[in-house]
Formats: sequence, structure tokens, C-alpha cells
Amino acid sequence: MTAEALPADLRRAIMNIARTPRLLIACDYDGTLAPIVDKPEQARPHNESVGALRSLASLHETTTAVISGRALRDLATLSRLPVEVHLVGSHGSEFDIGFVHELDPAARELHSKLERELTHIADEIPGVTLEIKPASVAVHVRGASEADAQRVLDAVHDGPCTWEGVTATDGKAVVELSVVPTDKGNALDILRHQVGATAAVFLGDDVTDEKAFARLSGPDLGIKVGENESLAHYQVADTVDVATVLAFLVEERRNWLYGEQASPIERLTMLANERSVALLTPDAKVTWLCHPGPDAPAVFADLLGGQSAGHFSIKPERNGLPLGQRYLPNTMTVETRWSRLLVTDYLEPECATHRTDLVRVISGEVPADVVFCPRPEFGGVPVRIVPEADGLRVLGTSEPFVLRSPGVDWEITSDGINDTAHAVVHPMPDEPVILELRCGTTDLGPHELTEFERRQRAGAYWSNWASTLKLPAREPELVTRSALTLRGLTDTETGGVLAAATTSLPEEIGGVRNWDYRFCWIRDAAMTVRELVALGSVEEAEGYLRWLHGVLATLPGPERLHPLYTLAGVQSGAEAVIDSLPGYAGSRPVRVGNLANHQVQLDVFGPVVELVVDLAELRGELHDTDWQLVRAMAEAVSRRWSEPDHGVWEERSVPRHRVYSRVMCWTTIDRAIKLGVRHDREIPQNWYTLRDEIAADVLTNGWNPEVRAFTTAYDGTDLDAASLFVGLSGLIDPTDERFQSTVTAIESELRSGSTVYRYRRDDGLPGEEGGFHLCAAWMIEAYLLTGRRTEAEELFEQLTGAAGPTGLLSEQYDPVAERSLGNHPQAYSHLGLIRCASLLSKEG
Repeated sequence: MTAEALPADLRRAIMNIARTPRLLIACDYDGTLAPIVDKPEQARPHNESVGALRSLASLHETTTAVISGRALRDLATLSRLPVEVHLVGSHGSEFDIGFVHELDPAARELHSKLERELTHIADEIPGVTLEIKPASVAVHVRGASEADAQRVLDAVHDGPCTWEGVTATDGKAVVELSVVPTDKGNALDILRHQVGATAAVFLGDDVTDEKAFARLSGPDLGIKVGENESLAHYQVADTVDVATVLAFLVEERRNWLYGEQASPIERLTMLANERSVALLTPDAKVTWLCHPGPDAPAVFADLLGGQSAGHFSIKPERNGLPLGQRYLPNTMTVETRWSRLLVTDYLEPECATHRTDLVRVISGEVPADVVFCPRPEFGGVPVRIVPEADGLRVLGTSEPFVLRSPGVDWEITSDGINDTAHAVVHPMPDEPVILELRCGTTDLGPHELTEFERRQRAGAYWSNWASTLKLPAREPELVTRSALTLRGLTDTETGGVLAAATTSLPEEIGGVRNWDYRFCWIRDAAMTVRELVALGSVEEAEGYLRWLHGVLATLPGPERLHPLYTLAGVQSGAEAVIDSLPGYAGSRPVRVGNLANHQVQLDVFGPVVELVVDLAELRGELHDTDWQLVRAMAEAVSRRWSEPDHGVWEERSVPRHRVYSRVMCWTTIDRAIKLGVRHDREIPQNWYTLRDEIAADVLTNGWNPEVRAFTTAYDGTDLDAASLFVGLSGLIDPTDERFQSTVTAIESELRSGSTVYRYRRDDGLPGEEGGFHLCAAWMIEAYLLTGRRTEAEELFEQLTGAAGPTGLLSEQYDPVAERSLGNHPQAYSHLGLIRCASLLSKEG
């Protein structure tokens, strides 16, 4: 029997409960796992049910149990269930998890009295048997004649059942008398409390199981086996159906927990329009899109929750793997190609600021299968889809959504909570099918321009800008793609710059190091737009500096800058977890918000001043507002440089006196002095003294003769790739033996093949992480400064080789599994690639 044979409403209920964060599955034994047989000692469970329970028990945050009327010892012997499945016997009075009831003397005496009296009642009556359990005695009458069975049951009910201290439980052809309280519902509650289950499934066939069904509420699911009246929500016919239910639950739970063949991170491709971003899988599925901005809740979160979390898919009706995917040159327009089918995707740059318009063009000669499955608010609100003449209207959301699709015949289905739209479309060689997702409007009317004109306009928006860039000789195409990616992460309206397009892509598959990078970090953004300035584009830097001025205007002093803000320039909300999403490839938790917002990071001022220096150099002048900003950064350093901080890597531990943070404080003052001298500005006299004081502090306390390197912090011997900035910043000369030795030490401890790790120390978080592309870029620069060009060339080739098929880089790389990790695409990684290509071109 397959899952399709189960009732549709039961399948939907199973699919829904499979998505609860912590699931408990419990069931009866006889009549549920095992068929009812004449001889109870021969009742064996279906192998399929045993396998399904074993599989469920092996899943993350999933607990299985059997709650039976049988004695615990007999249940364990007969069922032969794996140890991962909790066993509860005697209707809940015997647990297998450490708290079996020990009878007190009075209960033992009552138990002996029951055994004697019941033996007398059943004596010499054919087909009547007693089952002696540690805390109870069961009288089975299944083998007796109807008259004998009734006579025995009457005698038991009129006699021992009335005794003080005896609890009676009636079942099918059995009555059990216990000297301790027994209740399957109570047993279910105990299990639920112990494992912290957010929902429970219970399956049973007997009248004794009704006590468990009565305890179910909210998202719980009860399934009755058989046709008798029950409190359960659903009914199935027999034990074979139970095996089918459990197998379907395994499939749905596993898919939800670990992802449905999650696309490799490096193979994800970004769409952007400088206000919004979206990610496509290699087969043209929109797997990630947030609205009303990239830091808002997701409309499509398939990336972190599978298809039930929302997606927008297009593929040939007769499915096949795509032949390839690419960006149209110098644009953010993406083509995904199959034989005789082409899907073209782009986000419209020129539309109202409150809107996100995604255009999808299906061209070719074969039918295409389209699934539109919006799940706004990370799937947190029920969605209805209403077909209209020119498309679909999404109802039930705070933001309006429509899908313009004239001529498409949609079929709307529901899982009981959310609607999904499905269609088969038939593009013709000269008549493509055009689908326009419009977020933030109710307008389903035609656009004033043709789709071809809009596509040309969208392409020109990016290619015109790309044509102005001054590209290095090394890897000009990859540099262009990196520059386009960085510009795509920039919000042109506010000037804020995303650190990455996503949240919670894992630093370790299945691990907990999953963070929300959809914010504007002071440091990251300054480094990002600085590399665009190096390529000749100043618009992004000017927008960011306006954004930063706006943030500073809200603070009592520049030293109170937080490490990160929203794209709108306000403080982010609290870090939270979305329990309803299982994470990319089962990597939980999925986080929104970032606790680093409350950290002290004293390195952030240096990159801002370096940006102003480069911008003034390109312009040939220093604007007064920019000099004001530089003075503010220097003032912040003068007030706080000697404090410990959490550092560039935002470790969630006790602040330390970190070498990198001190070096960047020195960089702030050093660059401010040089900028003022070059542009004839008045320089506070204390800056010179402060610069020397910070440098002396680093050289005295940061160098560790034991490890012959500048270490992470003043209080240890652990190494950190960021300490390379002792030389990269110019605080000491690159020819200085201490810097040469530091490069060698960091290379020895932190480089692994094609990547460089941030550090190897215990940072208080479980699990591991990949190497950082940015750290590899720093190592390349260090190699060049220390005369090791060959190593720089080799590592750069390995860095570029880690880019995905469309040229995008995530945050990290696993050199053993040879796969990308972390949020994607990552600004750090792309700015590092641009800088290294430029340095290698100059050195070459």
C-alpha cells in the first residue's frame, strides 16, 4: 500500500505535523503495530512498521514510543523493537527510561491478593488466561466462549474491581487490574514533557487508547485503527495502514528536517535590482525572495525549509536536468536552458520603491510545468490564491502580491492551510509565456512597455554601469561579476550594503553556526564600497557615507556606533529563531536578527577612514562632510581604543584585547593624519601621540615570542588570520622579521589547501566551520608583501576556482568536501577577489 491510498485529509495532516520542531510519535502495540492473534504471545509487529519506527527514532528532534497494556518485559521480548524506541508497559505504569515504579509493601500484598482471587475466578474455565505483570494482573477472555467470557468479566467487575486501591482498565476481551494508577494518556503526557515535544502523534485501536486520544490537543494528531467510535481525528482500517502512515511520516519528516536534495550553495545564482535580491537554483526554481526588502521576511524560503516553505518553479513538463545556467554578460539577468526550453529571469530595477517585480519569461517549443507556491512571512500566515482574468491574486497577507499571467490556465490546490497554483504552459517559438510576480501592489494590468523593452532596459541598467569600471588585467570577467554582485547587495535608496543576500546558510552542514547576514555592517559595507571605488565607481561609496552620517546623527557620540544596522539605518530587532523551518540541509536553527548588534567591535572605524582616503584620492578633493566623518571616527578611537572587544569575528564570548582591533584603531588615526596632511586640513596634535601610543601597545603586547607571531589577543597564544593586518596595514614594515614569521605561523596553522581558516581556537560554539575566502585573500596579499608571489598566484587560482558556475562566492569553503558554506553570495568574498586581482595585476 502506498501513501496515495491514504485519505487526502490524513496525508495533509501528516505533512503538517511532520514540520513541527520536536515531534513525538507514540502508538499501541496489539492491534496497531501487530495484528490481533488468538495467541497473544505470537503477536509480531509488521516489519515495515518496525523499520519506520527505527527510522523515525534516528531523526533529529524526533522521539518514538510504544505504550502498551502488555508487561514491559514481555513487550520488549515480543516486539524486538530497537533500543531507540521507548517502551511503556502496563498501560503506562512501567517505563523503560529509568523510573519503573517500585511497589510499597501494601501494594505488593494487594497484588498477591489480586492474583489469588483472579486465579480462583478463572480456574478451570477454558480459554481464560491470566497475565501477571509487576504492578497488575490482566484477565484475557479472547479464547473463551461468549457465555464463559461474560461470566468471568462480571465476576471480576463485581469483585476485585471494587477493591480499594485497585484500578481497572477494560480492553478488547481483556480487563486489567492494577495496584498503581494506570493511564495511557498520562504516560503520553510524561513522554511529551520529557522530550519537550511541540506536537504528538498517537495511533491506537483499543478502548484503553481513548485516554491517550483525549490528551491530544492543538497541533497533535490522533489516528484510530478500526471502525469503532473514537476521539481520534482520523481512522485507518488496519495494521497495514499503520505501516503506511508511519512510512509516509518518515518520508515527510526526513524531507522537512534535511531538505529535499538541497542545491549546493555555490550553484545558487542571485537576481538583484539594488532594492531586492532573489536566489535561483540551477533548475530555475526561485528558492529565496524576501519582501518588502532583502532583510524582510521571506515570501519564498524553499532554501531553508524545502518546497513547503515557498517556491516558484519552472521546468519542462517532461522533466530533465537543465543544460546550463548563466548571466547575460555584464547584467543581473539569468538564463536557464534545457533542450528546446529557456527560462529568463530578472528583477526590474526601475519600479516603485515599495515594489519587488520579478519577471520570468518562458520561451521554447515544449510545454513547461509551473508551480507558484508563495508562503509569506516564512510560511507563517495562511495563503489563499484567487485566479482572475489576467493572473493570480494572493490573499491573507499584510503585503499585496499578484502574479500577472494572461492566458495561463491555473489549477489551485490546498493542503488545508495554504493554496498552491499549478499550470502547464505552452510557449511557441515567437510567443513566450510571461509571468510577472508583483510584490507590493494589487495591479494586475499590463505594463506600459513590452517585456522585450523592459528586459533590454534591465540589462542596460547593469551593463552601462559595468562598462565604466576600470578592470584589472587578472580575471576581468570574474572581477566584473564580483563588482555586479557587490552593487546588487547595495540599496541605492538608503545607501546601506548587505553583508550577504541570505540568512542561516550553514558554516557546517547540519550544524548550528547559522547567522543572519541581511544587515549593513559598518566595517563590511565600508570595505565593499571601497573596492568599487578602486574600480572607479563612487556612487555606492557616496550613498554609504550618507547612510553612515544618518546613523551617526542618532547617536550621542561616534564611539557608540553599533557594529551593524538595518538597510534603513536603524538598530535591528532581537535575534530570534524560526522553529518552523528546518534549515538548509537540516542545519538548524534558522535565525533572523543578529546578536552581534550588541557587541563592542572597535575595528569598525578604520575601514571607514580608509574608504574616505580612497574616495578623496579618486575625486582629487576631500569633501568637508567626509573630513567631519573622519574626525568622528578618530574621536571614537581616542575614547575607546584601549578597551577589550569582541572583534571582527564577533565571538560570543568574553571581550579580549585583540591585535586586529588595535591595529585598525591605529589605522584610523594613521590614515586620518595622512589624509589631513594631503588635503591641508587642521590636525589635532594629540593624533600624532595617539598613533604612536597605539602602535607601541600592539608591538609590546601583541607579539608573542613563544609562538613567534602576533597572536589573536594579548592574553593567549592562539593565532588569527586577521593578525596579518599588522603588516597589511603598514603598522610594521612587511620586511620586518616579525611579520614574516607571523605569515609563516598563520600559514602553518590556519591554511588548509585552497583556503584559510579564521582561527582554530574554541569559540564556545559546537561544531566546526569552513575556511574563509576573505582570509585566503588576506593571505594572498601577505604573500605578495613578503615576496612570495608564486604562493600568491597559486592561492588566487584556488580562490577563483571555488566560485560557482555563475561566478558567485559564498562566505566559506570546505576543502575536504570541496563545497561552499555560509551565506551566499558574500560581500567579503567578492571584495577579496577584486582586491587580489588588482594587486596581482599591479605586481605582474
